[in-house]
Amino acid sequence: MDIDKGFSDRAEGEGEVRADSGSAGGEHGGSTTPQPRGAGSPIEFRLDDVSGVPTYLQLVQQVEHALRLGYLKPGDQLPKVRDVVASLAINPNTVLKAYRELETKGLAAGRPGQGTFVRATLSQITLPELATLRKSLLGWLGAAGAAGLDEDGMVALFTSALRDFHERRGGSHTRGGGAASGETEGVA
Repeated sequence: MDIDKGFSDRAEGEGEVRADSGSAGGEHGGSTTPQPRGAGSPIEFRLDDVSGVPTYLQLVQQVEHALRLGYLKPGDQLPKVRDVVASLAINPNTVLKAYRELETKGLAAGRPGQGTFVRATLSQITLPELATLRKSLLGWLGAAGAAGLDEDGMVALFTSALRDFHERRGGSHTRGGGAASGETEGVA
């Protein structure tokens, strides 16, 4: 998942959030379908058609990532179901399933006749700190690109370094108890 730039006025005017599905494992190269941002929602959903991740989970992951990065905050409205359906050409039940999952996790709540709104946050960092870290990461990505790494190589190196970082801190920190993103442990 990529969250590109930030929210209009919340992240120093850098642009909109583009929440792409995927994880550090690198579902890259698939086509993405953008959704125009509605007037009531600061998030733009994108689908990765080749990721293998179910569509409703891609939507859930994108909201969770935006919450973690502080791009979404309590009170923000998620895109209306009909707008997501129209722009991504997906079944309304898929969007409803994603929103129900967010409600089950306590992250969102539906308001009859109004839409679905963010209820809680997962943000671990303030926006000024986020901007500094993002700038540093962009510098690293530039150096990695100049060294000849393609996107998948960058993801592999980052994933390997992240795994090493967590192991040094006292334990593995991967989803589901296995290797990150389905990779074989010990292999970057």
